[in-house]
Amino acid sequence: MGGAALVAIAAAIGNLLQGWDNATIAGAVLYIKREFHLETEPTIEGLIVAMSLIGATCITTCSGAIADWLGRRPMLIVSSVLYFIGGLVMLWSPNVYVLLLARLLDGFGIGLAVTLVPIYISETAPPEIRGLLNTLPQFTGCVGMFLAYCMVFGMSLMTAPSWRLMLGVLFIPSLIYFVLTIFYLPESPRWLVSKGRMLEAKKVLQSLRGREDVAGEMALLVEGLGVGGETSLEEYIIGPANDLAADQDISADKDQIKLYGPEEGLSWIARPVTGQSIVGLGSRHGSMVDPLVTLFGSVHEKLPDQGSMRSTLFPHFGSMFSVGGNQPRNEEWDEESLVREGDEYPSDAAGGDSDDNLQSPLISRQTTSIEKDMVPPAHGTLSSMRHGSQVQGNAGEPVGMGIGGGWQLAWKWSEKEGRDGKKEGGFKRIYLHQEGVPASHRGSLVSMHGEDVPVGGEVVQAAALVSQAALCSKELLDQNPIGPAMIHPSETAAKGFSWKDLAEPGVKRALMVGVGIQILQQLSGINGVLYYTPQILEQAGVGVLLSNLGISSASASLLISGITTLLMLPSIAVAMRLMDISGRRTLLLSTIPILITSLVVLVLSSVIKMGSVVHASISTVSVVLYFCCFVMGFGPIPNILCSEIFPTRVRGICIAICALVFWIGDIIVTYSLPVLLNSVGLAGVFGMYAVVCVISWIFVFIKVPETKGMPLEVITEFFAVGASQADAAKNN
Repeated sequence: MGGAALVAIAAAIGNLLQGWDNATIAGAVLYIKREFHLETEPTIEGLIVAMSLIGATCITTCSGAIADWLGRRPMLIVSSVLYFIGGLVMLWSPNVYVLLLARLLDGFGIGLAVTLVPIYISETAPPEIRGLLNTLPQFTGCVGMFLAYCMVFGMSLMTAPSWRLMLGVLFIPSLIYFVLTIFYLPESPRWLVSKGRMLEAKKVLQSLRGREDVAGEMALLVEGLGVGGETSLEEYIIGPANDLAADQDISADKDQIKLYGPEEGLSWIARPVTGQSIVGLGSRHGSMVDPLVTLFGSVHEKLPDQGSMRSTLFPHFGSMFSVGGNQPRNEEWDEESLVREGDEYPSDAAGGDSDDNLQSPLISRQTTSIEKDMVPPAHGTLSSMRHGSQVQGNAGEPVGMGIGGGWQLAWKWSEKEGRDGKKEGGFKRIYLHQEGVPASHRGSLVSMHGEDVPVGGEVVQAAALVSQAALCSKELLDQNPIGPAMIHPSETAAKGFSWKDLAEPGVKRALMVGVGIQILQQLSGINGVLYYTPQILEQAGVGVLLSNLGISSASASLLISGITTLLMLPSIAVAMRLMDISGRRTLLLSTIPILITSLVVLVLSSVIKMGSVVHASISTVSVVLYFCCFVMGFGPIPNILCSEIFPTRVRGICIAICALVFWIGDIIVTYSLPVLLNSVGLAGVFGMYAVVCVISWIFVFIKVPETKGMPLEVITEFFAVGASQADAAKNN
């Protein structure tokens, strides 16, 4: 995990520079007005501050598509270069027009960083700590603001403060960021897989995870290339092969999936259960909450405690299975040398590092019928899975592997009769997840294929998401292959992005959640409270105390802002810890009510007449509570969610859409605040923000699912099946 954490910290420096810029312009504009005599030109003054916002909005419109085309890392490098050039030009700035140009370039860098850093971190982080690492941009942004406020405050105490130096010093940390993006940050492994560059992706994953065996996650990334598709919910039971097989020939069951342990002869069987999955039933409970939300929630409700059967049965990562009639038992796909006798495909490994045009098949075309061999009698218990993650299978066997977060990825060959009476077959992808306590603890009967089978020993029930494998395309099936057949990931990746992908039900549902949460975040009042904070702290007596110390009003304002930013850091640190424990949805539902309460108290303190000391004290406590709870929930979580809920092939363009909504909302709120203050007053503005927060809580409760600990590919699969269930519910 250390490699992924260090990479996330390096990438999050882009957000540190954003926070740095926000703080320095707030202090520098006081001195820019004096030099260029802008006291009577409020439009130019506002434009200097807002130009970076305009630049960020403009670059966001195309950043996602370009990032999907060129990659995440090149765009982060461009962001660091724009920061660097913008800082140098601001350091020079002989007039207002050059300053405006520099601010525009700086805004381009901000827009790229804010949009792409969450994507990059989500695509490189393991699911168990993805929430923690994706809270880093919020933390580093606040650190940047605090450091910049301290620097500007120190400069403001000088006899002749230089605003050019305040703004231009940005080029120093941006140079550090540039060096890190060039020499340290790897490309996103998910993006590499989406382009068919499998060897590079494997090497990056090995570096990020700190181990050689990453084939299980590689297989997961390959399956993430698919967008949409028909997905069904099924139920399986999993147990030792000898427990489930009993007196029957398990090799005769085409629906079984074999899960192999690290010890010779140790294996488990996953077999489908007739009837509706517990997860599927859970998704129908409650008419007000979106079925998608309850579908996600039912998975987390079924999670057993750490160290129990879940972590025992489903290790985090396993080796890719091999399917080939002439291949040795222990040959693995992560060596990328699956060349069967008689095939003309060159070996990837023999091709050196040049793997841009991989041609060797992921799984060779089979020309023999599917025959499953009898599994040797299993020995040992499920607990032995704790000490190993290797998953291997005999030729022709559908087997599974751990992919993190308690999930298991498996494939099976499925056949059915077509309209013309001929049999049609294809690979089905299965995401398995343990539903609850072992069945033996409940003494239950499980119905399999019309029979009630008493389940004994160590057996668990698992929910399964079943859909067509990404590498088993309709075009391939139309060729009428005999037996299992898959295409190479490079062929799937070559299809690229299509606007039709955005019309997929799961993608549309994810866009609704992402756009909704971003616009509500901006309308929840953070800009208004930030604007009003110096005035509140001034009333609390902080300004008088600082003036008695000989600090000017301008310096006091900067120091107050720095103190406010400092108060946010411990709260963000707490959020980082809770993000993968309590979860995103729980943090939002817990912190938004405190935001509402704080805003209501600010409204009442503005309407009700009270002593100045009491008013200042109540207002100060409310503002501090608002800030602390905002940065724990509504601050970082919208970006985290948006980086998790979209399929790999459309992730860049979809997050760009959400980011564009974010910046437009930011512009609307920033420029409407003075107008609203003049028309409805401070109490009216905070009252409007409180109403928006109430709407936000309702939106989160009904529409926003819990995504903690789930692989990105599983999340997008859940959105697809959840959207289908919602559509079915509407039709009924």
